[in-house]
Amino acid sequence: MDKIFNHLNESQKEAVETIDGPLLILAGAGSGKTKTITSRLAYLLKLGIDPANTLTLTFTNKAAKEMRERALSLIEDSVYPPLLCTFHKFGLLFLKFYIQELGRSNTFVIIDTDDKKRILKSFEPDIPIPLIASEISRYKNSLIEPEIALESAQLPNFKKIAAIYQKYQNYLKENNLVDFDDLLVLTYKILDKNDDLCTQISQRYQYIMIDEYQDTNELQYLLVKKLCYTHNNICVVGDDDQSIYGWRGANIKNILEFPNHFPNTKVVKLEKNYRSTQEILKAANSLIEHNRNRLGKKLEAVIGKGKPIEIYESKDEIEESAKIAKKIKELLNAGADPKEIAVLFRINALSRSLEEGLNKAKIPYKLVGAMRFYERAEIKDLISYLRIVANPYDDFSLKRVINRPKRGIGKITFDKLQKAAYENRKPIISYLTEADEKELISLIGKKNYKTIKEFIEGLSLLKSLSQESLYKFVDEIENIFGLRRYYESMPDGMERVLNIDEFYGLFRDFIKQNPESTLDDFLNELSLQSDQDQIDGESISIMSVHASKGLEFRYLFVIGLEEGFFPLTGDGSDIEEERRLGYVAITRAQEELVLSHVHSRFYKGRRTELIKSRFLKEAGLCEGSLSLEKSTSFKKGDLVKHKIFGIGRVTGVSKVGREFKLSINFSGQKRDILASFVEKI
Repeated sequence: MDKIFNHLNESQKEAVETIDGPLLILAGAGSGKTKTITSRLAYLLKLGIDPANTLTLTFTNKAAKEMRERALSLIEDSVYPPLLCTFHKFGLLFLKFYIQELGRSNTFVIIDTDDKKRILKSFEPDIPIPLIASEISRYKNSLIEPEIALESAQLPNFKKIAAIYQKYQNYLKENNLVDFDDLLVLTYKILDKNDDLCTQISQRYQYIMIDEYQDTNELQYLLVKKLCYTHNNICVVGDDDQSIYGWRGANIKNILEFPNHFPNTKVVKLEKNYRSTQEILKAANSLIEHNRNRLGKKLEAVIGKGKPIEIYESKDEIEESAKIAKKIKELLNAGADPKEIAVLFRINALSRSLEEGLNKAKIPYKLVGAMRFYERAEIKDLISYLRIVANPYDDFSLKRVINRPKRGIGKITFDKLQKAAYENRKPIISYLTEADEKELISLIGKKNYKTIKEFIEGLSLLKSLSQESLYKFVDEIENIFGLRRYYESMPDGMERVLNIDEFYGLFRDFIKQNPESTLDDFLNELSLQSDQDQIDGESISIMSVHASKGLEFRYLFVIGLEEGFFPLTGDGSDIEEERRLGYVAITRAQEELVLSHVHSRFYKGRRTELIKSRFLKEAGLCEGSLSLEKSTSFKKGDLVKHKIFGIGRVTGVSKVGREFKLSINFSGQKRDILASFVEKI
């Protein structure tokens, strides 16, 4: 037990030792959240709880891997590892066992965003594909079936989208495909319609922990409720001040209202920050205090005061990028590690001038969150080949690569094969393997028959190699199908070949790290990759604030601190979420922080005069053109608790100097109390 508790502060210890009932760990930025959650898992196992009775859910594979390793390192006994994975990985594992409950086979294939868009494109809609894809995702996460979507759609375009949604769903079922949303949607549907199975799963996972709870959406909350069907042993860890994904469905109410969703919740606040200096935290605390919808906490630096935050003021983006490049050059020349330097921006459009400035200064950088590695055409081709080898019934992947590299098998030939296979009620490869030679020649011609035969033989050889040795399998993919040679001849061939080599290297590394794994295991891991799993290398990083979530840098620059850029303003913008983004940006910095604003920017074809961001004033860093009063987290109607007067309801809020005064009704007795003397229930 000493190994578990040795390096924990009092709040962390309290969180670790609270194992029964609902627990909300409010973990501020840099407060040792991962250490706390892994120590708590280790503590559970050390008490003798069966690892099979625990379930820990995260949002990235990288976080899951780190947590698993850290938890197991705290336990000397040899135990089999607990289930610690992403929400989507849990959905995948669950569906592999229980998708039959929906009358479907567990040989389903997971498709990604790019696959989804190609399917939608095949329906030849007259509405932008990204809009359709986004609406379908919204329907699914709201558990709205195609029929209901069609019935309730009012506007013509949304009626069209609902009809496409219906076609898309039918296509997925016919081809036994599962998209990313389905991993959770189908899991929830199975648990919702089968009480016995829901009871069984809930009894299996007696101790549930969820990381980054502020990022959960409505569907994830409903799924969590199902997992807690027979008990309330749920611990969620998160920070309402870092809830920045409202635009993609995250619901901040999940964490704000957790005590209402799970009665008798214990709340433990982690407020000691081990990442940033007090100067940085002072600005972060001051900024976020202007938000009303928060549970409330104040970060306190463990590492000392540190250097003051610098503010860069420039006439335009060219001067701004030159100043930042000059400062980064000085840091690098003084021996700073490039990996410890990052530049953040609120919107991606600001990266252009920044990249030009870094290029001029010959500073190597990587743009995190640009086109994802796994969405590049050459990589998707390789993955499609692997999918066909793993699952010969995957007609979807076959269609992508049957003519890549070019084999003369065009759309007309493929359509003929698809039609014949459909009429024979077989997947295409089964039909090609089993059909009579004369029948195939008469259908597609002698030349195409010969080409197809060689293609099938190549796949067959790879299949047997994948079962013998994945090392040999990797080497033979290129020998048999020659994708490198195919892409080498293209205008950007060198870059594509480097990507292919990177993929082969990744595959070999996976085999080395997981010698007992199968091709299916590798494909499942690929399907669950995220942007942040790819961050490494010897260059500085430039990225959006969203992409920086969960990361930390010794030297940090944030550009674009102007009204309209950071915060974004206008229709659809949420100033509280913008402020949380500002809080996240500031708390990525460990030692040195530079915040930059300009007087004008060239944006969307014209130069625009700008005023500095209100966030600079709210963070107490300079005088600003916009001044907003600090707000309090208390509002009229809140239930609060006082040490002497007990529980009461807020009937009014007023400001007194730097404090807030609350008018509170304590069971008919009205009192005026300063906000700092009560806590919200």
